[in-house]
Amino acid sequence: MAGSGTAHLRDGQDDIVLRVEDLVVEFPAGRRRKVHAVSGISFDVAAGETLGIVGESGCGKSTTGKAIMRLVPMTGGTVTFKGVEISSLKGAALRELRQDLQMIFQDPVSSINPRRPIGAVVSEPLEIWDRDGDTREVVDKALFDVGLDPEVARPKRRHEFSGGQCQRICIARALVLDPDLIICDEPVSALDVSVQAQILNLLEDMKERYGLTLVFIAHDLAVVKNVSDRVAVMYLGKICEIAGPDALYQSPSHPYTAALLTAIPLPDPTVVPDTVALDGELPSPLDPPSGCRFRTRCPRAAERCTTEEPLVREVGPDHYVACHFPLVGEEAPPEASTPVEVGSQQ
Repeated sequence: MAGSGTAHLRDGQDDIVLRVEDLVVEFPAGRRRKVHAVSGISFDVAAGETLGIVGESGCGKSTTGKAIMRLVPMTGGTVTFKGVEISSLKGAALRELRQDLQMIFQDPVSSINPRRPIGAVVSEPLEIWDRDGDTREVVDKALFDVGLDPEVARPKRRHEFSGGQCQRICIARALVLDPDLIICDEPVSALDVSVQAQILNLLEDMKERYGLTLVFIAHDLAVVKNVSDRVAVMYLGKICEIAGPDALYQSPSHPYTAALLTAIPLPDPTVVPDTVALDGELPSPLDPPSGCRFRTRCPRAAERCTTEEPLVREVGPDHYVACHFPLVGEEAPPEASTPVEVGSQQ
């Protein structure tokens, strides 16, 4: 978490599709240095559930998704999908598993081959796996399900579609293999607000229609609240807090979560929102702080935060936080006279 631990993992629950435990991803940066992109995070996702992962740019959200897909190498930890540990799979065994584990990438335009017709782009997974049946029928159904006219879309190429239409095409491509889980890597961040709503509604519809389980990665907390069954908040390669959306948004327990929530724009321009002040600059992942990684910007940081990494603990029903001095249910740190509440600048 802004510490570590696995107390929030749902051991013994039979419907867990994906379980990530102590995942570490590090990249070499020369001169014996390394980027600590993801540092020992854990979470699980149940069948039919949507787990939202949020945090500011550079916190490790997209790297986490790509590590699950084995698109970037894992440095440590395990990933278990449908009861099979996939962190050590290679070759044909890994390729076989990827039929059930698909990904929608952040930039819908650059993730489509510009030289191939859309029909060929969407049908490529079926051709690779030599799926039985009428390929054209499956492709047309997927295109129709995402709101595109197959007869019009199939012969066209990428440049003839808008960004929102390209994202629909990417969703159709992910659906044709009938996967169990889809990782959505900021699927609406490159789209206009009006188009974002269409794509989010489409994902919810596809989830019900195809019986999908989703990992939804985004930096927009307002978007994540509307689509997620559980939300995990990341900061500098760690998870700070994980809970259901109602509990997380109404009673954030980690100071970083509180700061993120007060940054959400309000629809009434006459209302000036309160904010939680964060001191200092975001630390470099090349040299993250000792103890709690958020301590250099936290208004509640104490000496203990410098020397001791917090362990995840439960502060409410299915509500977990990694903080020595959480905002909910705990005393203030020794240096503070009163707890810092959401909206204050203490």
